[in-house]
Amino acid sequence: MMICGFAKRLAVLSVWLALLPATAQAWGDEGHEIVALIADHYLDPAVRERVAALLATDTSHLTPTTGMADEATWADRFRDSDRGGGRRGDARPNYESTREWHYVDLELGNPDLDSACFHHPSLPAGAAASAGPADDCIVDKIEEFRRELAAPRTAAPERLLALQFLLHFVGDLHQPLHAADDADRGGNGKRVKAVGFRAGTLHQYWDSVFVERLGESSAGVAAALIAGISAADQKAWSAGTPADWAEQSFELARTVAYGRLPAPGARHVYMLEADYMSAAQAAVRLQLARGGVRLAKILNDALGR
Repeated sequence: MMICGFAKRLAVLSVWLALLPATAQAWGDEGHEIVALIADHYLDPAVRERVAALLATDTSHLTPTTGMADEATWADRFRDSDRGGGRRGDARPNYESTREWHYVDLELGNPDLDSACFHHPSLPAGAAASAGPADDCIVDKIEEFRRELAAPRTAAPERLLALQFLLHFVGDLHQPLHAADDADRGGNGKRVKAVGFRAGTLHQYWDSVFVERLGESSAGVAAALIAGISAADQKAWSAGTPADWAEQSFELARTVAYGRLPAPGARHVYMLEADYMSAAQAAVRLQLARGGVRLAKILNDALGR
């Protein structure tokens, strides 16, 4: 029944989608596309076929069903499909039930994973991961959806959802400000500006500005990053767990995203100089590459039977 309820919500989303205002996406669409394209490069051929077959069954109309790169943005589209809709006080099941799943707020002063993950709530017996509690974190959801994707007895609709959430969440986890917080909602409470760019939030810059500076097309950026990934990189990055990857993202947030910030100006705007921009670009390149390799590892392990 839980899966059926989820499916009914999906059936009406295309109507809502046309009415929604634009919203910021984690990594931006381009970042998620790059992670998915890198992952696709490292998929076993049989796994690539299974992924394509699963994605072809998506009838939500939230994203094109032309491949992993498009579907990598599905979880954001689903989350935002009823964001801001309806009258004040109306339930927003998609937004409210999944928005916490996109990040893990490890506080700079006290990076406590257990607390940031709501002390790891268990799924009710027999419940699908897509029907899990709203108060959960990205680390736990990746593990839950990974297990579902790998389990032969997972129902086909839930297996599709597991794949769609994984395509997105593995990317999200590698955005440093989705794994760290300085009492500023992951950088959303800090205003920044750089020469040649409009002012925005620190989170927006890490979501989109630093990604867009890598190149004009997702395919071109992905190809350039793939060319720089060695066999040793692939082996090293494929190790570890989502909790380990969250810690890596947190460290980059601590040392670069927050650690290199200058003192704010008179209007509490942080002016980002060339050295900050350079360090951020390097961190973004690394995280996109790591995310792609790790997404491929998860999919190859889950579907490579």
